[in-house]
Amino acid sequence: MAVDPLAYMVRGMLHDSGQWLAFAWSGWTSTWPTQLLAIIWILWVISWVVASFWSGQTKKHVMTGESLKYRFPILVGAILFLPWTGRILGENPLWQFGSLGIYVLAVLVLAGISFTWWARIHLGRFWSNAITHKEGHQVIDTGPYGFVRHPIYTGLIFGMLVTGIAVGTVTAMLGAMLISLGMPLKARMEEGFLSAELGADAYGSYCRRVPMLIPFLPPT
Repeated sequence: MAVDPLAYMVRGMLHDSGQWLAFAWSGWTSTWPTQLLAIIWILWVISWVVASFWSGQTKKHVMTGESLKYRFPILVGAILFLPWTGRILGENPLWQFGSLGIYVLAVLVLAGISFTWWARIHLGRFWSNAITHKEGHQVIDTGPYGFVRHPIYTGLIFGMLVTGIAVGTVTAMLGAMLISLGMPLKARMEEGFLSAELGADAYGSYCRRVPMLIPFLPPT
């Protein structure tokens, strides 16, 4: 019996795509309830990307070469944080919390993400993913910006660290820590840039009044 080459090729592609899909949804994203954490982060990323179109016109931004100082640890951390990294390395969690523990940790992750969204909405069209000076930019010191100078980074760091602990693999926790290291580096660079752009008196006064990333601590 002759084999149809086209049909054989299609079956092979479908088989491969099934393998790819299985791999894409693997690692700690494949098992409930840690799968819940992946769903939370995926929804956050989608909503964040959609909201990125609601932003004012950029007047000036930090050059790409300079931004590598914080982008590199964040990128490496993100790669380690991905569930597929642990899957490829054959990692097993160092501990497991069980359903109730994961649900509690998921609530904490949602709290961190909610803090980022409160800050994002409060900042309005002054928001940018990169370090930029928007048209009409001014110092915002109300809402979440009255608690910390970088509430979006605060919420992300908190959510990432909690997720890393919940997943329990070395790569996930190391990735979360590297991302958490990159955020303060970005915050420091952003503050230097905004002090030069908005005026050392205006932004410097804000820095002396409000903590950088951790609420209620003395400003640094």
